Amino acid sequence: MNKEKLLLWTLAAINFTHIVDFMILMPLGPQLMRIFEISPREFGLLVSSYTFAAGFSSFLGAFVLDKYDRRSITLWVFTGFLLATLACALSPNYSILLVSRIIAGLFGGLTSALILAIIGDVIPDSRRGRAMGLVMAAFSVASVFGVPFGLFIASISNWHAPFFFLAGMSVLILWMIYKFLPSITAHLAHRVNKPTPIQVVRRVTGNPNQMRAITLTIMMMLGQFTIIPFISPYMVANVGFTDIELTYIYMAGGLFTIFTSPWVGKMTDLHGKTKVFTIFMALNLIPIGVITHLGQTPIPYVLLITTMFFVTSNGRMVPAMALVTGTAKPENRGSFLSFNSAVQQLSAGLASFIAGLILAEGMNGELLNYNIVGYIAIFLSLLCIPLAKRIKVIDTDAVQGAEHQTVDQPVVGAVKN
Repeated sequence: MNKEKLLLWTLAAINFTHIVDFMILMPLGPQLMRIFEISPREFGLLVSSYTFAAGFSSFLGAFVLDKYDRRSITLWVFTGFLLATLACALSPNYSILLVSRIIAGLFGGLTSALILAIIGDVIPDSRRGRAMGLVMAAFSVASVFGVPFGLFIASISNWHAPFFFLAGMSVLILWMIYKFLPSITAHLAHRVNKPTPIQVVRRVTGNPNQMRAITLTIMMMLGQFTIIPFISPYMVANVGFTDIELTYIYMAGGLFTIFTSPWVGKMTDLHGKTKVFTIFMALNLIPIGVITHLGQTPIPYVLLITTMFFVTSNGRMVPAMALVTGTAKPENRGSFLSFNSAVQQLSAGLASFIAGLILAEGMNGELLNYNIVGYIAIFLSLLCIPLAKRIKVIDTDAVQGAEHQTVDQPVVGAVKN
């Protein structure tokens, strides 16, 4: 296996832990709401606290990520993430869990920007769709193996167990980072003077193309994370699923996206980012509308709809992230993507919080107003299609040859492992 593949597998592993850390809380929702005796609003805060913290740290990261070797800062960030995840596992009550989730979010938010920045640094635009597809397939693996296994051990033990499992996985992945992630400092060679925080913000906000990319990120997150955190509680309270049956949703959806994510990456490179994004965003509206209106429904039908939701949600993210990544130059890519990650996390947290305010608990424990949340999600998702068509990728293969290197080529200014 060549160095580029080892690097991409390492980045996918980092993405896996970050996604599981965020996702595992959502299917644990019914259990946590019973154990801690919390309302949908308080559970929404538990979910959104992670994303708000991730957004805050990503914003701060925009001022420092481009000042350091990608390898060194990734090691530090992931070590902090590991310790914060362990703190979640050891939390004895709702309040301490909330604080631990905030700390985990502070470190987890930086991993997303670092992953995208590293891909942008070492993978040419002509292969970036495939690279994104491989790394984003971590979502599928997390859905098939990580989340169901976490739910399983939670059902036979307690809710602490999934976080212990994730902390153990993180130790292995920290070793992978040390072993397979080379020093990447080519972005430092382009920098003469390090920008101030105000300059970083002005450089992003003063670029209309990048602002369109950031707006797309906001609309996508608002359109999805009003729905996603409450799928599990809704399935248990309204559709008739048991806690253990929730694993079927994540296993079925994740199993399909393991295969569709790399395929979408290839289609993105062949047919263009905007075209593939438009198709999958339009298809994604169907399961959103159906899921938010379900009542007591047979499991096979629910799995068909939720699997379509997973596949189309993942399908729109692959070309969207390739599109967003291509709007920044190498010397400020880390700053821009960290800024974008901040907006992404804050938007996801805001969406979860707003949905928690709209939803109410009925007399029999069912969730009310999920259909209203669905209408809002559909409207916001529709806005993404014309917006994506106005975003332009600035780097070409010719520029890539001059400004970027693959990991199989010498890394400018770097000391190899």
